[in-house]
Amino acid sequence: MRVLTGEDVRRLVPMRVAIDAVRDAFRELAAGNFVLPARQIFGDGAVLVMSAYHSPTGTAVVKKIGIALDQVPAIRATLIWTGGGDQLVADGTSITTLRTGAVVGVATDLLAPADASRLTLIGTGAQAPDQVRAVLAVRRIAAVTVTGRSADRAAALSTALADEFPDVKFTPSTSIDDALADADIVCCATSSSTPLFAADALPDRVHVNAIGAFRPTMRELPRDLLADASIVMVDQREAALEESGEIIDAITSGTITDLVELGPALSQTLNPTGRTVFKSVGIGPQDWAIAAALARA
Repeated sequence: MRVLTGEDVRRLVPMRVAIDAVRDAFRELAAGNFVLPARQIFGDGAVLVMSAYHSPTGTAVVKKIGIALDQVPAIRATLIWTGGGDQLVADGTSITTLRTGAVVGVATDLLAPADASRLTLIGTGAQAPDQVRAVLAVRRIAAVTVTGRSADRAAALSTALADEFPDVKFTPSTSIDDALADADIVCCATSSSTPLFAADALPDRVHVNAIGAFRPTMRELPRDLLADASIVMVDQREAALEESGEIIDAITSGTITDLVELGPALSQTLNPTGRTVFKSVGIGPQDWAIAAALARA
């Protein structure tokens, strides 16, 4: 049995490798090659257990997640991978942030304008850096505005990311509306229970990713953005209708009737125009993808 730390995960699976692995996993999901038991939720979402079994290879992952929004990091997890005689136990916290970033990279590559050069990040928590890394892996971003409630945290994250990406201009901000004004891509990574902005704060052409809200009572996106979007994409319809406050509200209110799933969309010709949205709550094949990449490495 191999035990892998968060540092091992980062060293063995860089973001571009993670994006390719997650993209392939969603193709496998669309082909019906995964068995996905229902996610187990305990303590109103304080503890989650999720798993995935890949039928063609006989490999599987199980991940236990503890969530406490008043701690840093808010998500702490452990992942077990088994198959082919191998077993890995890995830091699930780093895998969670990495695979969440990676799925945003896959969706952004499908939906964002090809010439996108300006990214706005809303949120400065543990998930935030991988959102930036993923978008920078699939688009030639020249400027990133890092927006948070705390000016100090926004500045600290901007400085850290600028050290990692010296060719990109990073600007900290505490004003979401100002940060959205000229954005080509927006990444929302918060635990907000109310929409972070009004739809009219966005440019007419923009792609928005939302990954922070993971309970039906949470909501990062406004209803009118979903109504106006040319494409509303989710990682998996069933999971989104179970856990995403924005999607549940939009469907039950009749604001939208159609959701595009990421897996099938990878083999379709999409025509994203105007505003597009990707909402992810996270599903087992994403964890399996990173664990499989770790096993190969």
